[in-house]
Amino acid sequence: MKKTIFNLLVLFALASLVLSACGGKAATGEGEVAIVAWPGYIERGANDPAYDWVTAFETQTGCKVTVKDAGTSDEMVQLINSGGFDLVTASGDASLRLIFGKSVQEIDISKIPSYKNVDERMQNGNWHTVNGKHYGVPYQWGPNVLMYNTNAFPTAPTSWDVVFNEQTLPDGKSNKDRVQAYSGPIYIADAALYLMSKNPELGITDPYELNEAQFAAVLELLKQQRQIVPKYWVDAPTQVEDFKNEGFVASSSWPYQVGLLKADSAPIASTIPQEGATGWADTTMMAANAPHPKCAYLWLEHSIDPKVQGDVASWFGSAPSVPAACDGASELFGTEGCAANGYDTFDKIHFWKTPVADCGNGKTDCVTYDRWAEEFIKIVGQ
Repeated sequence: MKKTIFNLLVLFALASLVLSACGGKAATGEGEVAIVAWPGYIERGANDPAYDWVTAFETQTGCKVTVKDAGTSDEMVQLINSGGFDLVTASGDASLRLIFGKSVQEIDISKIPSYKNVDERMQNGNWHTVNGKHYGVPYQWGPNVLMYNTNAFPTAPTSWDVVFNEQTLPDGKSNKDRVQAYSGPIYIADAALYLMSKNPELGITDPYELNEAQFAAVLELLKQQRQIVPKYWVDAPTQVEDFKNEGFVASSSWPYQVGLLKADSAPIASTIPQEGATGWADTTMMAANAPHPKCAYLWLEHSIDPKVQGDVASWFGSAPSVPAACDGASELFGTEGCAANGYDTFDKIHFWKTPVADCGNGKTDCVTYDRWAEEFIKIVGQ
């Protein structure tokens, strides 16, 4: 995408500043930055010429951007651990695993001049900051919405109940074999969030902090759900095709799929039900053995440019991590994009985080992520 001369000069100045902080050597000495990312996060105009925040970066820095899409957080962890990548746009259910597993390195925010412009609510987020040390740069965030077919639901469903319990939908047909669920252990939190409201006697206060009794109740709900869910979705393009061609009418989803389906004139809408929603706050993190750290730092700075933030949010249907992106820095996002993409819902979202035993507030008996993964695999395999 084209930038104004002013923006070009600013980016060149920032690039020079970052290069100086990185040791004064030209970034073109590395010539590449390899990124593991969610689909739609790194666009170079191949899908739509209007959406390109890569080409200008490559021209200005000499760093060629290569991207490997990943459909799940588990896949991201595996790819980073396999080596050869510089950065990863990790969600909260992966970021702490990457930090504690020493798969990513501490970020020196003094090398990222624009870090001070990141949303204050996210600058020290506990999903990427440990013991006062930063391990990434906030990128985008948003809710896991309830996507639905408007022919099956003339009015928006008000509860996640429509994907958890067998029932007759407003179109007079059963939801059995017509609903989906996300194919990742972190989806257990969606069921826990539903039970927080449905069965308050369980005492769930955080969908990621479950004791054994609470965990057992959530697993029972997921086993029940398995009887009406014929297919779990694992990547965005596949879910889009499922809703177009396979008769699915409701599922947890991302705004990205909703946007793609709407753009194709499919009868699709989304909502956040009365129970609330889980969500993701994605952080760009640097691999412990990143082969191109200078180019990686240049990308980290570029990634939080207000125009880039707005362009990404416009394409993905997410909310930017830089408030200035809400003020028209991106023509694609405009001044109404933040309101449209749920920027004001931040405090209503239960953001993904890695379940650990010592889960805070004096609780040391929470079920850990490895158990989540083990039990979820069993349910999906039924």
